[in-house]
Amino acid sequence: MLWKTLVLLLFCYCAHATVSHRWSRAMLFPAAQRFKRSSAAFLNPVLQNSLEDVVLLYEFLLAELDIDKGQRISIKDEELASLRKAAEFDTICNEIIPKSISDIRRLSSRLSSYPRALRKEDFERTVLTMVYTAYRAAQSRGHQKDTWAESFVNLYKALKNDLMFPHHKQPS
Repeated sequence: MLWKTLVLLLFCYCAHATVSHRWSRAMLFPAAQRFKRSSAAFLNPVLQNSLEDVVLLYEFLLAELDIDKGQRISIKDEELASLRKAAEFDTICNEIIPKSISDIRRLSSRLSSYPRALRKEDFERTVLTMVYTAYRAAQSRGHQKDTWAESFVNLYKALKNDLMFPHHKQPS
């Protein structure tokens, strides 16, 4: 009996150890784990791979974003919108980050109990979700405005916690 228990525990440990880190990210941004329709690749772009990429993301956000009635986000500046990184930005903003208030609340809840420091792609996507949430709060009225604002604050608190207390978390 003890032998069977040890084998079962060893099997569970090995199964847990071999699970790809990609699946742990699915907990925060499930849309990043979908397949692209046109290829067999996962839909998992990352914008920030260098300091230049960070500056470019900042430029995208400063150049003004256009959010249409269907909640599709695009860069207004045509020159910036023509860059390769702009296509990745478009994919992240329109295919990966959550847009409904219930999905954003779910993300906030998951972030508040996330057991380790966020990966750069999760941090980046959370910031972009905050940008979208701020836009929706600014465009809303009454109770909806309060709901969007509360979601913004919850995302802010989760990011602040990630930045301020990384030594309390396990490295990713």
